[in-house]
Amino acid sequence: MSSNNTSHHTLNIDTFTCAWCGLTVSATAGDHTRRNHCPSCLHSRHVLDHVEGGASDCHGRMAPIAIAVLRTGDWMVIHRCVRCDELTSNPVCGDDNQLILMRMAVRPLAQPPFPLEAFGTL
Repeated sequence: MSSNNTSHHTLNIDTFTCAWCGLTVSATAGDHTRRNHCPSCLHSRHVLDHVEGGASDCHGRMAPIAIAVLRTGDWMVIHRCVRCDELTSNPVCGDDNQLILMRMAVRPLAQPPFPLEAFGTL
């Protein structure tokens, strides 16, 4: 009688569904870092409470609103929760949508809060 001692190895891939575009996203980026936003549209879900620390009960959609560049040169995506208005920052991942990142980065130059004609009088 033969024993059937085959072990089953399962690959556990942590994924989430984007709250905005519905894409199924791996929680591990291509550079093996943890991600918490969609690489396609950069939206996220409000699951951490950065003010109080720990998990958040909000679970609202986090919309990408800006790019910040740290002193180290690392780019961060700034998100605002559409439900409670909390702001968060998350590192840009190597496979994030470069077109959306650049659009957010140049938006302050393309839409300044003052008339560009003011530079002509300086």
